[in-house]
Amino acid sequence: MLIAFTADARGPVWHGRLHRAGEQIPVIDATCTALQHIATGSAAGFPLSTVSFSLCFTVIASGGQAGRATGDDLVSGLVGWVDFRQDLSREESVIQGMTDSMQNRGPDGKGTWVSRSALLGHRDLATSPVHGEQPLEFRVGESSVTVTVAGSIYNRRDLAADIEGAGGTLRNQADAELFLQAYLLWGNRFVERVNGVFGFAIWDGRTQRVVLGRDRVGIKPLYYYEYAGGIVFASVPKGIMANPRFTARLDPHALPIALQPRLALPGETPLAGLREVPPGHVLTYTESGLTRDRYWQLTSEPHSDSFDETAHHVRELLEDAVGRQMTTDGSLGAMLSGGVDSTSVAALAMARLRGIAPGRALDTYCVQFESDPAHFVATELRPDVDAPYAAAAAEFMGTRHHTLTATVEDLLDAIPATRRARDLPGWGQFDASMYLLFREIQGNSAVALTGEAADEVFGGYPYFSKQDVIERQDFPWLGDGPKLSRYLSPELTSLVNPEEDERARYSQLISQVPRLPGEDAEDARMREIFYLGLSGPLSVILDRKERMSASVGLDVRVPFCDHRLLEYVWNVPWSMKSQGGVKGLLKAAMADVLPPSTVNRKKSAYPHVQNPTYDQTLIRAATWIVNNSASPLAEMFDAARLNRLIGQISNNAVKAELPGGSNQAALLIQLVELHKWVDEYGVSLP
Repeated sequence: MLIAFTADARGPVWHGRLHRAGEQIPVIDATCTALQHIATGSAAGFPLSTVSFSLCFTVIASGGQAGRATGDDLVSGLVGWVDFRQDLSREESVIQGMTDSMQNRGPDGKGTWVSRSALLGHRDLATSPVHGEQPLEFRVGESSVTVTVAGSIYNRRDLAADIEGAGGTLRNQADAELFLQAYLLWGNRFVERVNGVFGFAIWDGRTQRVVLGRDRVGIKPLYYYEYAGGIVFASVPKGIMANPRFTARLDPHALPIALQPRLALPGETPLAGLREVPPGHVLTYTESGLTRDRYWQLTSEPHSDSFDETAHHVRELLEDAVGRQMTTDGSLGAMLSGGVDSTSVAALAMARLRGIAPGRALDTYCVQFESDPAHFVATELRPDVDAPYAAAAAEFMGTRHHTLTATVEDLLDAIPATRRARDLPGWGQFDASMYLLFREIQGNSAVALTGEAADEVFGGYPYFSKQDVIERQDFPWLGDGPKLSRYLSPELTSLVNPEEDERARYSQLISQVPRLPGEDAEDARMREIFYLGLSGPLSVILDRKERMSASVGLDVRVPFCDHRLLEYVWNVPWSMKSQGGVKGLLKAAMADVLPPSTVNRKKSAYPHVQNPTYDQTLIRAATWIVNNSASPLAEMFDAARLNRLIGQISNNAVKAELPGGSNQAALLIQLVELHKWVDEYGVSLP
């Protein structure tokens, strides 16, 4: 715990509160006479051993554990409430409740900060021997600036050097301290200097404004709810749901994204009034309202490097991203499917470990299903089972490999926990298997690496090579099968026409594609295809990874989402990305560290269970939802038509290309998960 002292002719002044073991502790701006208490062995009634002080500047930190002053909070969450029309200092119980709601994201430490117009809260899971205290306040004259941040900084040393070079003073290199000092120097644009994943909130008492921001790709979440005179925000929806200002109501116009989350545009949620800070944005809220500033986006430029030069630079960028994101102490884990993406990341991590920590092991992990031998059927997107390829890759690299075998019962038992991790409609078995895998990894490691996002960046999915799909003016990943939104009741489709909604979303994203003047039509269309994949589908993947890992106290990092790599590969023409076959460019960049079994393997997506027991569980649940009068969703759908679809699925009679290459029963996952979410979270229906 830090209690900070500054010289002030006014005498002692109460400011804010700290917490220690559940006890509220006043923070004191003391006169120099307070040093006499230090000299005699006490200050503010606390033994000398608990007190630190600085005469250079005032830092007031709340929450956390004593004796930890530097480092980062790898798994954490923040909450806050700003209101210009009421005295929030009387609402301390609300910020406590909001903070407590996110205990699963940070059971080790809790801090809150209270003032008249703003409340902030923070929870963290300390995965480093030392970490920064939050929320963190800095006194500036008669006012103060207070910050809370959830996430990790990957260019900590560079950012610290920039701050000190610009005249800033750092007490330590904890995330909150770096964000605070960078903000004081450069204002909202400081985020352009940060390489990392984060959501943050800064209350600037000097200007009476709160600044909310999110990392470039949107790996870390940050939601908000704006109302007349105020704004509530949190890392995950449950933090906002714990505030009495917010009522959870399903937005009828958002039903298409509730039933197909890949359609969501940046910032959208299914709840009325609940928004997410879009990736690469900073939001500023004042008494005048909310303003949005986009600080990062892809830009299109001519690519002049040769294939060999491009492969070499891709290798350099990925090596640097892996190096920045892996930990240098403690056990490190990595997801390993035996495919090009995860094996590339694991191989680079293993090579770096050999250089900086000889003898240190890399633990790799793969998931398979007990029923695979009896029920696995090869598909275009999942032509084989991961486990044998993962084991071969692990042996080639020399990692310490673990294979998790999950039963259907394991998945069904885990699904309730995955729902609590999301607070929004989930993905059933897809969430559950990842949750179980991350729980297994967390038993050995605090940090793990993944190869996710490489398919979106380098073009690994089958649709990238299907000319008829590319030419179709529609989402290339959507397929041509049944869509749940088409089975809504006539009353709801009169409010939102699913076909028109889908076309509008497609048109909006296409209008946002960064264009390259003079680019030929084929390359321009492939830019559009990549942009569509880097939008909703990538968000779905990253959200699942973040929510499932954070819920078990694991920090999973995504080197392929390094913004420098994204910016470079975005401008590599499709003919070069695909030279030599699917993800030929990535294979060329990594060929010397990959086993032949990986290089020659067909693309195989993240596994899903193929088991009639699970399928029948979905079918029974969907049938009850549609036909039982006790079902809150029953009146939302055209029961006759949806029953016919369920019958087709039961008879394995749906002949179509389905989103994500899943089986027919998986079409019902969003229906079942929507029902469970509405029921468990008490969501009001239209």
